[in-house]
Amino acid sequence: MILIVDDTYENIFSLKTLLEINRFEVDTAGSGEEALRKILKHEYSLIILDVQMPGMDGYEVAETITGYSKSRDIPILFLSAVHIDKRFISKGYTSGGVDYVTKPFDPDLLLLKVKTFIRLYTQTRELNRIQASLEQKVEERTQELLKMNRDLEESNAELQQYAYLASHDLQEPLRKIMTFSHLLRDKFLTDKPDAGYVVNKIISSSERMRNLINDLLVYSKLSAVPHFTLCDLHQVLKDTLADLEVSIREKNAIIHIQSLPRAEVIPGQIRQVFQNLISNALKFGRKDVAPQIKIWSETMERPGHDKSAAPVPYVRIFIEDNGIGFDEQYLDRIFAIFQRLHRREDYEGTGIGLAIVKKIIDKHNGFVTAKSIEGEGAIFMIDLPVKQTDI
Repeated sequence: MILIVDDTYENIFSLKTLLEINRFEVDTAGSGEEALRKILKHEYSLIILDVQMPGMDGYEVAETITGYSKSRDIPILFLSAVHIDKRFISKGYTSGGVDYVTKPFDPDLLLLKVKTFIRLYTQTRELNRIQASLEQKVEERTQELLKMNRDLEESNAELQQYAYLASHDLQEPLRKIMTFSHLLRDKFLTDKPDAGYVVNKIISSSERMRNLINDLLVYSKLSAVPHFTLCDLHQVLKDTLADLEVSIREKNAIIHIQSLPRAEVIPGQIRQVFQNLISNALKFGRKDVAPQIKIWSETMERPGHDKSAAPVPYVRIFIEDNGIGFDEQYLDRIFAIFQRLHRREDYEGTGIGLAIVKKIIDKHNGFVTAKSIEGEGAIFMIDLPVKQTDI
């Protein structure tokens, strides 16, 4: 609907007639005050406003209209036969008008302007409606995601608590099984090798179960909220090698390490990564060949999670061994939980170690992969962002 505001009846009548002949719905007001009252009650798609009126003139009415949140987007077309000087036209635009037409006017040109402004107003309203709808949907989806995240955090907390309790409750009977099995074997079966062999199987199975429980407990803890700190990776590596000193000595392994840089990490988790990868390098060695493990690093840049942003500095850590290696067609499989490429009878393990490595590196916004030639060894490559704040 179009609102015509003019204090002269003849002007209203002629303009109203022109618009209604062209199938426009029209409303009228004889003063600025009446126009403002109508605007509060009705919705208009265009206001044609006379400039010279008693009381509030057209400029004051326009400024008031654009001050209302409900009406500020309604296009205002000034129409005047007296105020035709440029300074009045300029004031009309400053007051909030979208056009200023002087009398006498060309009816066809005026109708063209009216159609154009109504179409633009309608399109603007539709765009605003769509935008408001999208904003509402985004807000609703955001709230859904926040709720899902809260539920997930609660679920993770419950899972960690359950894993801890399950670990404690399961390990207690396992300890008794292993203790009494050792006692039975050493005290009563020293002269019965067949029975001792069976008991050793029980002990071995119990140890595998204990290792599996411990690995599952470690895996479940990786869902906790991360707390990164700037850390000396070389010191973490040295501490890990100190922990593995007995295994390294038993395997007669030779370890070559170069200095590693500092990076923002979760130290305990990166220590777990080093331990799992170095333990694997020791475990999957070739028979009659002393394990040789080389560890070094290099700095690099690679795209962060926001692909459009500038490249992010990363440190790439290499862990190379001369063991049995693996067929690279199984590369994706080796990082999946409970996946094994070798029989348990040949190589012990739970099938969780590399899955833990993958989950830790993912939690660090990093990347892990490997290369290998079967029978010649493997090299694992870990990319870690130097600063988590850059991701």
